[in-house]
Amino acid sequence: MKRPEPVQVVKQRRDAALSALVSGVPYIQYLGLTFDRRGDELTGVLPFDEKLIGNPLLPALHGGVTAAFLEATAVITLSWSYLWEDIESGALDFDPSTAPKLPRLPKTVDFSVDYLRSGLPRDAYARARINRSGRRYASVHVEGWQDNRDRLFAQATGHFVMPQRR
Repeated sequence: MKRPEPVQVVKQRRDAALSALVSGVPYIQYLGLTFDRRGDELTGVLPFDEKLIGNPLLPALHGGVTAAFLEATAVITLSWSYLWEDIESGALDFDPSTAPKLPRLPKTVDFSVDYLRSGLPRDAYARARINRSGRRYASVHVEGWQDNRDRLFAQATGHFVMPQRR
């Protein structure tokens, strides 16, 4: 009978899988995006940096940065949802020391952003909710905020083609 793994080992394996997933996208690295993981729920974090300002007179975050932040949060959350299932079921034995090849990311079909107010020069946060995820197609809604979770500065809806799974 196989003994259950220590909680710390499981946490390290999950964190390493998320880190490998995020580090595989160069634009995420350029923006400085990170993801805070609580169980299977992710929150995207966009730390403020002067290079992200689009209008220095206001100052406000660039609209393209806002859209990229929301889209990256949607893609990583969607990928994490099926990666999580594979790790938990044992279908993907993620050993951080061997750095296995992670599955391909979903491809964006369309992505529509609602800019609700200017993004201020401070950290931003986003959470994605998967509305539908099948073998071939997924629909995701993302909300972005800064100081107050109830006061969104942007939201988006995206549709994605899912990669073939093993």
